[in-house]
Amino acid sequence: MSTAATRPLPRPGIMAIDAYVPGKSGAPGVAKVYKLSSNETPLGPSPKAIAAYRHLADKLELYPEGSSAALREAIGRLYGLDPARLICGSGSDELLSLITHAYIGPGDEGIFTEHGFLVYKIAILAAGGTPVVAKEKDLHTDVDAILQAVTPRTKVVYLANPNNPTGTYIPFDEVKRLHAGLPKSVLLVLDAAYAEYVRRNDYESGLELVASNENVVMTRTFSKIYGLAALRIGWLYGPDHLVDALNRIRGPFNVNAAAINAGVAAIDDQPFVQAAIEHNEKWLPWLTAELTRLGLAVTPSVGNFLLIHFPKTAGRTANDADAFLVSKGLVLRKVGAYGLPDALRLTVGTEEANRHLVATLSQFLAKAQGS
Repeated sequence: MSTAATRPLPRPGIMAIDAYVPGKSGAPGVAKVYKLSSNETPLGPSPKAIAAYRHLADKLELYPEGSSAALREAIGRLYGLDPARLICGSGSDELLSLITHAYIGPGDEGIFTEHGFLVYKIAILAAGGTPVVAKEKDLHTDVDAILQAVTPRTKVVYLANPNNPTGTYIPFDEVKRLHAGLPKSVLLVLDAAYAEYVRRNDYESGLELVASNENVVMTRTFSKIYGLAALRIGWLYGPDHLVDALNRIRGPFNVNAAAINAGVAAIDDQPFVQAAIEHNEKWLPWLTAELTRLGLAVTPSVGNFLLIHFPKTAGRTANDADAFLVSKGLVLRKVGAYGLPDALRLTVGTEEANRHLVATLSQFLAKAQGS
């Protein structure tokens, strides 16, 4: 009897991958919704970026410049980097996938931390590699655990710093210790999506390590503090040989023209970025203090979001809290897929959203106590 397939089949392993599921964006039946699930900035994009985006409206028939040269040059001016060592992509997700497909294949391993960004595992599996998880210590990256996980098959180590969804980070000295402990043949990927929010003297996004080493690359995004998530813009800074390799497999028009224009304008409007930093500096500690006052455990964060922990007691769980919050128009991120079923991730919102969130959680806890 013939065993020929009756339709084209993806290669083995693809259908075993758990697809990435974004956070909810709506609350059915609620008049006003506060979306606090995706770490989007409450200030929105720079007005200059909006104007630059609209400027492309009558030029949609034209292909974008294929290498995002204007955007790379703007990033280079801001950080003092050689544009030739930069690549832009459709969000940092695309760049992480390009890196993975370039350096990992069947039989190879990629290491990431216990509660690291889900895209790492998806990219490794899609490339035919083997994901290796390094345990964290108190929701912080454990450098020793990563180094102990390295084998001759290790090709890439992914480090989200700060990490999502925990909001924790490790100091630059620890990042350098991690790098020093890796074989030269292993690529260290520093995912610094939330770097602009970090206000710690011992933090560095990775520019210094990339500048002086052949096995380090840093990725960044315009989706967070720049408020351009809808346009999907990411960028990386890497050694020449990595940039050459990725440019050989990158799509020729992977960043659209409107995104390039808006990205350049956003980069050039640093006062707007500073306003976003100041908003976060005000409300991140306020939310931490208020939620702690309610009796909830909150993981200290350096990003624009907080991880809130709930008890396992019936009526007071993370799932119970999520249902109650959604009924009041507050949409947070469930993080069970990250191995944190008893927590919800909260994005710092507007003043109105932040105060509404605290008041609603107070109602939830009082209701749960009285039931």
